[in-house]
Amino acid sequence: MAGPDAAAPSEPQSKAKLLAALLVGGVVVGASLLGLYLNGAPLGIGAGLGGRRRGKKRPVRVYMDGCFDMMHYGHCNALRQARALGDQLVVGVVSDAEIVVNKGPPVTPLKERMIMVNAVKWVDEVIPDAPYAITEEFMKKLFDEYHIDYIIHGDDPCVLPDGTDAYALAKKAGKYKQIKRTEGVSSTDIVGRMLLCVRERAISDTQNHSTLQRQFSHGRSPKVEDGGSGAGTRVSHFLPTSRRIVQFSNGVSPGPDARIIYIDGAFDLFHAGHVEILRVARGLGDFLLVGIHTDQTVSAKRGAHRPIMNLHERSLSVLACRYVDEVIIGAPWEVSRDMITTFDISLVVHGTIAENNDFQKDEGNPYAVPISMGIFKVLESPLDITTTTIIRRIVANHEAFLKRNEKKAASEKRYYEDKAYVTGD
Repeated sequence: MAGPDAAAPSEPQSKAKLLAALLVGGVVVGASLLGLYLNGAPLGIGAGLGGRRRGKKRPVRVYMDGCFDMMHYGHCNALRQARALGDQLVVGVVSDAEIVVNKGPPVTPLKERMIMVNAVKWVDEVIPDAPYAITEEFMKKLFDEYHIDYIIHGDDPCVLPDGTDAYALAKKAGKYKQIKRTEGVSSTDIVGRMLLCVRERAISDTQNHSTLQRQFSHGRSPKVEDGGSGAGTRVSHFLPTSRRIVQFSNGVSPGPDARIIYIDGAFDLFHAGHVEILRVARGLGDFLLVGIHTDQTVSAKRGAHRPIMNLHERSLSVLACRYVDEVIIGAPWEVSRDMITTFDISLVVHGTIAENNDFQKDEGNPYAVPISMGIFKVLESPLDITTTTIIRRIVANHEAFLKRNEKKAASEKRYYEDKAYVTGD
């Protein structure tokens, strides 16, 4: 053991020991901070960190816009595909004024189109009065204010009246992604179906209805087939697949004690009135089951020229609605006791605004059984809109809509001609 007279450490040795201690201490503190960081604890050091956890990925936000006029299952499928390309989907709904300038008069006003888009289960946020073309100013707003990562559109052309691409700037910026268009349906096609329906009905009300119905079910128009001057509109050739139905389905079953609400109807030309009554119905329970009547049932009740959309088209439109949990594809007209027991239905409802008033009849009432069981309720419909309302809008402005279809066809032709010239095809 060294005595009191032992030599004291030299000054260089003291400095070396102090430096070593500081180095060891720095490593310990650094390791501690690193451990806190890796375990997700907020460091809270410095304004740059802001107390947030580093390493947490920001959700990928994608943007898709459209007119969404007379919204159908093709629109819904596009939104489904767009949502799959990111974590959050922001949808721009083009203003009425922009649609008039670029395409012609819309069938449904902005307010109704907003209701429809907001109700689609894959939509997270909606921007009203979006421009028809992606301008430099609007694109900057999307990136800076809405934190959009990519702008999405279908593989069909979206052309301006001058024939130029509405998404040219987004493509140039490298922020554009493309999805596959749903074949066999468009708003233009649906307008054409209604005009064809009304025109052929007016030609001869005495024409055999079964013959007319067969023409519609096979997508045929006598004028078109004969090479005449018909509009060329074809009725749907949509072929349903189990995969597409699964893509649209929630895939969720009601819980053991769930209050199941049932509402049925044609849901033809799925519109804002349908959406709003479904919203009200869903608010009455835990699970909303929707019955979609067959084409034959709808024709028998509303005339051979109806429905405009076939059973599977109507089913997909209803399935895409966020308020709907499940649908019965081809539901019976009368709600039976067996049906109520099978699906464990707690309440059967119907809106005050409807195409017919069978639910008010004493005899032949399709809801006689649930009424007798005390589980039937009539709901006040939020909007006074029916499928007939939509058809009347088309008929009242049929000349304008025919011109709109011609205008769209001319713009697309010009787009493809310019594209062929540039690529040398």
